[in-house]
Amino acid sequence: DTILAQIIKMVQQAQGSKPPVQKLVDKIAGIFVPVVMAISILTFIIWMSFGGDQALTHALIGMVTVLVIACPCALGLATPTAIMVGMGKGAENGILIKDAESLELTHKVNAIILDKTGTITLGKPEVTNIEWSVNENSQKELEQLLQTIEFQSEHPLAEAVTNFLPAIEKQHVNFEKFESVTGKGVIVHHKNQVNLVGNLSLMHDYEVKIPEAMLNKIGLWQSEAKTIVCFAQGTALVSIIAIADKIKDTSAKAIQDLQKQGIEVYMLTGDNAQTAKAIAEKLNLTDYRAEVMPSDKADFIRHLQDQGKVVAMVGDGINDSHALAQADVGIAMGKGSDIAMDVAKMTIISSDLQLISKAMRLSKLTVRTIHQNLFWAFIYNLIGIPIAAGILYPIWGFMLNPMIAGAAMALSSVSVVSNSLRLKTKKLGNG
Repeated sequence: DTILAQIIKMVQQAQGSKPPVQKLVDKIAGIFVPVVMAISILTFIIWMSFGGDQALTHALIGMVTVLVIACPCALGLATPTAIMVGMGKGAENGILIKDAESLELTHKVNAIILDKTGTITLGKPEVTNIEWSVNENSQKELEQLLQTIEFQSEHPLAEAVTNFLPAIEKQHVNFEKFESVTGKGVIVHHKNQVNLVGNLSLMHDYEVKIPEAMLNKIGLWQSEAKTIVCFAQGTALVSIIAIADKIKDTSAKAIQDLQKQGIEVYMLTGDNAQTAKAIAEKLNLTDYRAEVMPSDKADFIRHLQDQGKVVAMVGDGINDSHALAQADVGIAMGKGSDIAMDVAKMTIISSDLQLISKAMRLSKLTVRTIHQNLFWAFIYNLIGIPIAAGILYPIWGFMLNPMIAGAAMALSSVSVVSNSLRLKTKKLGNG
């Protein structure tokens, strides 16, 4: 049940999975064996027909040497060895990859979608301002009610509010109705009173009247990249709360690195347009969408995929799980929810966005190593089999010794494994 045990299990499963290129190689290997057997029989027949005085000797040596030197194992080792080393290299760097297919695909990503809270930001929102529109006596009673409502909400912003308000005994109140509205807030029926806690969109839906002075405050806080939570009873606004979530120190650099690689970076957030704009400006990010519902994220990914883009989605929350599943490569933050990590193909343990560039570099290096392995395995067989069959004998009188052919066959497998192990020495810095 420990995190370490889960990491080990995930790496083992990933190392045992097959990327698309391996499936192709398996098909080729399946054809390769009967073809080699046919070539060895053909070699025997040709030597018996045209071999002269030593026809039988050369026919037997040629047939056996072809069988010995032909090496399907070099083809078979080319992909899994590179995948195993690549997965291990990723784990060393805090990048857990769920399957080989996503490792092969990651370097092709040309559009990345970032969730805001917990992905670009620390995911530890704190209340910075609060404004009440009631007198002091009513305020204390309403603070207790708000505190109780937020105790029962699972949203990260709710925790920020409960941490800020004066401490009261944690209690569970049986409200007549407690309804969570995805992407908007909660609606609570208590003592024949409708209580609304959520964003401006929720207030608009229930026609809550917001005084001019409160609107001005909201506008000011939003321009400072703060998220606004409103508390209303019926159609009367009781309080407005400003919550700020600090941008991670590495987020701006990570986004800049991805943009330099020619990757389109988008930020999708449920926050209002003003807050989203303020965050985007701090990150020098021009492509962003505000007031996005969880289902909208998946739709946006589908829209990009329809344009032929290979899309990665980076998120950490339960509401990101649909989008993570829809993306070609889903990347979860290690400090996020369990369902996000379960759905995602890749997990960044430290939740540092800079590791995305490293993951793409790792994918590129691993795929390059697979291609190198396959090239040498094919070239080896392409050159070795005709020599083993005796093609050089009419020119130089050379017949390959079966023992040398056996050593060459073993060496081809060793060279493939050695080339894969070179991955361990590669640096995953950007580039």
